[in-house]
Amino acid sequence: MNQKLIVRAVAAVFTAAALVGAGYVTGSHRAATSTPTASATAATPSAAGDKIDPKTGRNVLYWHDPMVPNQHFDKPGKSPFMNMELQPVFADEGSSSGIKVDSTLQQNLGIRYATVVRQDASESFDAIGTTQFDESMADVIQSRVTGYIDHLYASAPMQRVAKGVPIASLFVPDWLAPQEEYLALKRGGMDAGLLAAARARMRALSIPDGLIASLERTGKAQTHVTLFAQQAGVLTELNVRDGAMVSPGQTLAKIAGLSKLWLIVEIPESLALQVRPGMMVDATFAGDASQHFSGHIREILPGISPDSRTLQARLEIDNAGLKLTPGMLMRARVSGAKPVSRLLVPSEAVITTGKRSIVIVRNSDGRLQPVQVVIGHDSGDGTEVTSGLTEGQQVVASGQFLIDSEASLRSVLPKLEGSAAPAASASTSAPAPAPASAPAAAQTYETTGRVEKVTSSDITFSHQPVPALGWGAMTMTFGKPSPTAFPDVKVGESVHFVFKPSDDGYQLTQVEPAGGAK
Repeated sequence: MNQKLIVRAVAAVFTAAALVGAGYVTGSHRAATSTPTASATAATPSAAGDKIDPKTGRNVLYWHDPMVPNQHFDKPGKSPFMNMELQPVFADEGSSSGIKVDSTLQQNLGIRYATVVRQDASESFDAIGTTQFDESMADVIQSRVTGYIDHLYASAPMQRVAKGVPIASLFVPDWLAPQEEYLALKRGGMDAGLLAAARARMRALSIPDGLIASLERTGKAQTHVTLFAQQAGVLTELNVRDGAMVSPGQTLAKIAGLSKLWLIVEIPESLALQVRPGMMVDATFAGDASQHFSGHIREILPGISPDSRTLQARLEIDNAGLKLTPGMLMRARVSGAKPVSRLLVPSEAVITTGKRSIVIVRNSDGRLQPVQVVIGHDSGDGTEVTSGLTEGQQVVASGQFLIDSEASLRSVLPKLEGSAAPAASASTSAPAPAPASAPAAAQTYETTGRVEKVTSSDITFSHQPVPALGWGAMTMTFGKPSPTAFPDVKVGESVHFVFKPSDDGYQLTQVEPAGGAK
C-alpha cells in the first residue's frame, strides 16, 4: 500500500514537471514569434513614409531643384529643368527656405551684409556730360568797312587771347576823303553846322568816334584802325590772313570765353520723361573726382540722338578758375529739388540679369535666399526697391559673392549649399557617377525617350525610367560628345539612347531610332 502511494506521488511530480516544461517552451516560442512581429509592425511606417539619407541618417521630405523650389520629387536624380542634381530637403529643415552657408565659407567668400533702410532721397540718376563753349558769350569781330588787313596779330585758331589785345589792323582808303574834307572846312572857318554835317558823314562811314576826336586834336587824317579782343578766351575762328581784302559785315575772328561753359548732359531715353528744367546737376571731372561743378538745367534740347538714343540737357557752369576746357568728360548727378521717402539697398547688392533683378536675402535663421525685386532709381550708392523687400531685412552686399548673370546665379546657390554641408551634398548625389579613376566610371546606362530639343552641344529627351540610377520618367538634357555627333536625330523622334557619366553630367554615347534598339 505504501509503495503504491509512493509511486503515485512520484508520477504526479513528473507530470507537474512535464506540464511546467511544456508551458515554458510554449511561452518562449510565443514570445520569440511575437517580438519580430512587433518590430516589423513598428518598421512598417518608416519603410512606407520616411526616406532615410544613407550618408547622414537624416529623414528626407523630398528632393527639389533650388531654382524651381515648388516642384517636389520623391527620388534623387537629375533636375528636369537644368543639368544639375536634385537637392534634398530634410525633415528637420523642411520649414526653412534658402540655403545654409557655413560661417567659414562666408568669410572665405568675403560676404558682407547690409540692412534695407528707408530714407528721404531726391529723385536722381547718373549721366554723362561734356563741356562746350558757351555760345551766348561768344565775341564776334567783324569789319564794317571795305579795306585790307594791314597787320594780323593773331596767328591761328584756338589761340588763347587776353582781354584788350589787338587782333588785326585794317587799312581803309575810303576814310581819307571825308577826313580831309572835314579838315578843310575847319581850316576855312565854316560854321558849326557844316562841321557837324561833316562829322556825321564820317560816322556814317563807320569812322570810330575816337579816331574823329584824334582828327580834331591833331589835324591829321588816319586810315588805319586796330580791332581788339573784347574779352579773354579762345580764338575759335580766324578767317583772314595778312593783306586780305575785307568787306562790310565779314567776320574776321570769333572769340569764345572760358569763364562760363555749357555742360551738355546726355540723358538716357528711358529717363527722358523724368528730366525737367531747373533740376540740380552736380558734375565731377572724370580725371579728378575732387573737382565738383554745379548748376541747374537751363533747357532741354529737342530731339533724341539716333546714334546714342539720348536726350540732351544743357546747363551753364561756372569756370572762373579756368580749370575746365571744352570737350572734357564729366560725370553728372541729376537730382530733383524735393526729396521723397524711398526704400534703399546698396547698389552692389542687386543682381540684374536683364529679365529680372535679384537680391540675396538673409533670413532670420541665417539662411540665404534669392528674392526677385523691382528696382527704381539709383540714389548715390543705393538703389531704390519698389517691391520685394521690407525695411529692416538684411541682404548680401558683397561684390565677390554677387554674380551678374542669371546663368551664374542658377549655379552658385547649389554650390554654396554643397560647401556648407558636405555630408548633405554627398547624400544628394546618389545617382552621380564615381570619379573618373574608379572602375564604375566606364559604366553606361540606356533607356528610350522622345527628342524634345537638339543643339550643337546637347540633346533634351523626355525619357522613360532608368532603374539602374533610381530615376523616374523625366525630361532632362544630355551632352553630346562633339557638335557634329548624331546629325540625323530630329525633334519629335522616339529613340533609344545610351549614356555614361561625365565631368559635366551625363554624355550620350549612342542614339538610334527606337525600332532599331538592340
